Amino acid sequence: MARRCPCMLLLAVAAAAAVLMAAAGQAQETCSGPVPSPPRRGARVSVASFGGAGDGRTLNTAAFARAVASIERRAAPGGAELYVPPGVWLTGPFNLTSRMTLFLARGAVIRATQDASSWPLIEPLPSYGRGRELPGGRYISLIHGSGLQDVVITGENGTVDGQGSAWWDMWKKGTLPYTRPHLLELMSSSDIIVSNVVFQDSPFWNIHPVYCSNVVIRNVTILAPHDSPNTDGIDPDSSSNICIEDCYISTGDDAIAIKSGWDEYGIAYGRPSSDITVRRITGSSPFAGFAVGSETSGGVENVLAEHLNFFTSGFGIHIKTNTGRGGFIRNVTVSDVTLDNVRYGLRIVGDVGNHPDDRYNRSALPIVDALTIKNVHGQNIREAGLIKGIANSAFSRICLSNVKLTGGAPVRPWKCEAVSGGALGVQPSPCTELTSTSGMSFCTNSL
Repeated sequence: MARRCPCMLLLAVAAAAAVLMAAAGQAQETCSGPVPSPPRRGARVSVASFGGAGDGRTLNTAAFARAVASIERRAAPGGAELYVPPGVWLTGPFNLTSRMTLFLARGAVIRATQDASSWPLIEPLPSYGRGRELPGGRYISLIHGSGLQDVVITGENGTVDGQGSAWWDMWKKGTLPYTRPHLLELMSSSDIIVSNVVFQDSPFWNIHPVYCSNVVIRNVTILAPHDSPNTDGIDPDSSSNICIEDCYISTGDDAIAIKSGWDEYGIAYGRPSSDITVRRITGSSPFAGFAVGSETSGGVENVLAEHLNFFTSGFGIHIKTNTGRGGFIRNVTVSDVTLDNVRYGLRIVGDVGNHPDDRYNRSALPIVDALTIKNVHGQNIREAGLIKGIANSAFSRICLSNVKLTGGAPVRPWKCEAVSGGALGVQPSPCTELTSTSGMSFCTNSL
């Protein structure tokens, strides 16, 4: 696949910069408080000092590994910073360590090798039971860490380039041997900050914190072509106390998708995603701007997403699950959303997503309850949306308030099934399932 025109990259980065400069002009609410600012690191090393070369040709996997091992050995007070100078640093996957900052200078590019033989395989996540795409293991992420504490990935808007086109081609041709790698995956880790970095052309999902707590992701730009398969932007997974703010995301799949494990494996692992704030996100996707699911078998609760701006996308808001998922989606509020040129304004459905194998429990029905969608304004919308529960597990207490969707042609009306709740100030007119007395009472109280 041809690489993106550089002008498109520059435009996207400029748009992200405009959002961030606007945010800097006034004091704005932030959710980053639970994660302390990183302490001053006690040492600084450069990948160039460990045999690395930023010439775009030398493979630097061993240099990154030696640099991280040096940080781990020296155990400097407050940890250490690994500095990546300007240049193109071709590399295979490498691991981080605790009390470490990975700092990308302006003009620094960490570029992934396209040689699949340089990517080790790791075990599937226990909450997924197998690779997300194929049975068996999965390729390790380009930047990886497990069981870490106090990790910062930041810089002067340097770039992590996944060179994903080779992986996308394998996916399209059906020649993938294992599940594709992420750009960044941190597992079972805490006190994480990711900021001021560009992530580009990931083979699979871009940023994947899984089994993590106290994570801040802010001022990040994530880019991939709209036809790149499954290049989700940020996917918090079975993680808690997550703050995602002030990011620009334009990819080939959901910009943000909150997950918590897959069918019987996610149910058995039993770790929900909870206490998540998503704020001031701008972007575009052929799928959803903001999503929950469809892998929600450990449960998703206590989510606030606000001040979102999505354009040229498939769905503005997409909350999705399926029979066999089990788990729950509850206490989710999405507020102050602007949409332009989006097919569906809102979709909340119980029939999305495949299954890891035929051993999933068909009686494991998800609970979807207490969702509030308010202050949503969209133009050039084709269909208002679909809210479709499950026959034996109807979605309950769904509240729509001040949701106004318009289009060049009349917007196709709402479609609802197996759902109850309330609607106040909704255009086009809401379906009758959202006008019950009990549902209206919840809606009024939730506002």
